[in-house]
Amino acid sequence: MALLARDLLAQDSVQATLDAIAASAVKLVDGCDAAGILTVRKGRAVTLAACGDMVEESDRLQGELGEGPCFDLARRKDGERIYRIADMTQPQPAWQRFAAAARTLGMGSMTGVLLYTDDADFGALNLYARRPGAFGEDIATAGWLLASHAAVALADARTIDQLGHAMETRHAIGEAMGILMERHRLSEDDAFNVLRRISQHHNIKLRDVAQRVRAEHTDPA
Repeated sequence: MALLARDLLAQDSVQATLDAIAASAVKLVDGCDAAGILTVRKGRAVTLAACGDMVEESDRLQGELGEGPCFDLARRKDGERIYRIADMTQPQPAWQRFAAAARTLGMGSMTGVLLYTDDADFGALNLYARRPGAFGEDIATAGWLLASHAAVALADARTIDQLGHAMETRHAIGEAMGILMERHRLSEDDAFNVLRRISQHHNIKLRDVAQRVRAEHTDPA
């Protein structure tokens, strides 16, 4: 487990970390034939990492049908973060359509860990086996370790994306203010107020107003 943690921390990108997590699950967890990391964003299922057959099709089915073990886990209010389906060949009343389709994929059993929930969005690490009864209590340690690294990687990715987006927005607004200050000999406060009034009057995001000012300034026409 220590070597696994070290290997995951050594990856040079979020995607490489997620890919390594999926591959490690197949390698380390007895009976695991495939593993993947699923995220649902605004109702759309996205496979972030996949190792082995079944993963992408299973993710697609859960997203398309809006049902399945990942959706159940994300909707629970009791704080439970792990699920196990011992025998997918048996009836699954909670999500009959997904279970029927999963059986056609050759899925015998399935387990997973919820990585995060954010309103209607969530992420999960899922492990698949072709035979029923493949996953027991003994997968908990490896599953939680892999899931912890996946959750941290996804949290970092969202934070980095938010910070980068905020910096781009601030830079665009600052550049647009500079253009207005130079063109119309305005103060910094007056230039910002011009952008804000245009944004409010036309119901356009301040960032988009700034980008238009920049585009007009660089347009040779």
